[in-house]
Amino acid sequence: MKVRMFAAFVFASALVAGTAASQPAAFNDIGVTMGHWHIMSKDVEANKKLFLAMGAKMYMPDGNPLMVFPGIHINIVGGGGRKGDGASVGSVVNHVGFIVDDVQKRTAEWKAKGVSVLPGGNGRLDQAFVVTPDGVRIEILEDKAQTVPIRNEHVHLSLTAAEVPKAVAWYAKTFGGKAGTRNNQPVVDLPGVQFRFATADAKLAPTKGRVLDHIGFDVRDHAAFVRKLQADGIKLDDMPRMNPNNGNRVVYITDPWGTQIEIVQRAPLGQQVTSAQ
Repeated sequence: MKVRMFAAFVFASALVAGTAASQPAAFNDIGVTMGHWHIMSKDVEANKKLFLAMGAKMYMPDGNPLMVFPGIHINIVGGGGRKGDGASVGSVVNHVGFIVDDVQKRTAEWKAKGVSVLPGGNGRLDQAFVVTPDGVRIEILEDKAQTVPIRNEHVHLSLTAAEVPKAVAWYAKTFGGKAGTRNNQPVVDLPGVQFRFATADAKLAPTKGRVLDHIGFDVRDHAAFVRKLQADGIKLDDMPRMNPNNGNRVVYITDPWGTQIEIVQRAPLGQQVTSAQ
């Protein structure tokens, strides 16, 4: 018994130490921060291999891989008929993005571990792309001043020109973001992530059912945030509930352009993570 208790203590200590640098950004004034991407994969093992090579830590909170980077959790689900159909390109969420301290150095390390890396546009050395085995496009950008090798940076939505200003206003109001510009393009800054908006010629496919099925925000007070959503006239996709596998409180909404969004109040780490690697 003492041996088991000691082993559990060692595991819990290692877990806390290993994830300290990967906690979400601090909540904003309305209690929101970036949470996760949810990938419905046809090849879970290939996704695990890719994200581990890129620097993720892996946990298995409910039997499915949870890949943890600074600022983002990536849930990978496969089997049981839950396999997405359709790459991120072609959907409203065209791609997601990481930022690294040195694009050329980090991508060389990833290539050595078997990751296929696509070059940046127009010969740029401070940009690259990685596409997951199922087709989730990930932009890699550079910030030489950052103190970690890799962290979450952005979600890039593609909308028709008439819808872009509406989406900027919606994300800023719904999640307490700050609207601005980057490279003369509209953005909304939120804790841990920047939402960027590009124009598309036509309305694109919704995310639900595709490989990148949805994105998620963490909230400080789930019940209060759900009341805010309803007061703002936002329809809930389902009823708020607690996930019995991990103790998280969840509800889903879909933005007016087809991005499914999970709203999560996470249970304390020790209650939801059962194994780590």
